[in-house]
Amino acid sequence: MKRSSLFLLVCLATSFWWLWPTERPAAPQPRSQALADGGWRIERYAIYPLQDFSIEARVLGREDYHLGREAELSPTDLALGWGPMDDPKVLADIRITQGNRWFYWHADTLPIPRRELETHAANMHMIPADDAVARALAQVRAGEHVRLAGKLVRVEGDDGWRWVSSLTREDTGAGACELVWLERLEHY
Repeated sequence: MKRSSLFLLVCLATSFWWLWPTERPAAPQPRSQALADGGWRIERYAIYPLQDFSIEARVLGREDYHLGREAELSPTDLALGWGPMDDPKVLADIRITQGNRWFYWHADTLPIPRRELETHAANMHMIPADDAVARALAQVRAGEHVRLAGKLVRVEGDDGWRWVSSLTREDTGAGACELVWLERLEHY
């Protein structure tokens, strides 16, 4: 073997030894640090739990975001439907779209009363609690059934910016979306 080949082989072996991780994480790594007042921090944001949250629902749509302040925390919105808004016969007559952190529906003829539609579907902003939840969230597709669990939260930026979850399914319009600290996501 030539000296140059031997030297290259030694350099390559040393690089693998130097770059090979010595320990692997045993569990998903949290994205946050706990605060003394019951909240937690992610970078320049304090997050405060408002109430526990769980839901079983059909994914009516998903929209991913990469730009804007909200995308730093919540890369994905899920439009979710439950009860009558999980019924394929009802959904066949409704067109669902999302954009700019809003959920839109359109129907030429309403298959159920409007108020029933409004209180059984919502756009939810997802903040993954850790890397494993973020990976699971990235796999969710429209039409699937999911179980979500976590907390509805209020977010405060270090500069005074705020983003607050709705706490009721009875509201509509601006401020009606749920802001979910997503701790668990399962398909069913």
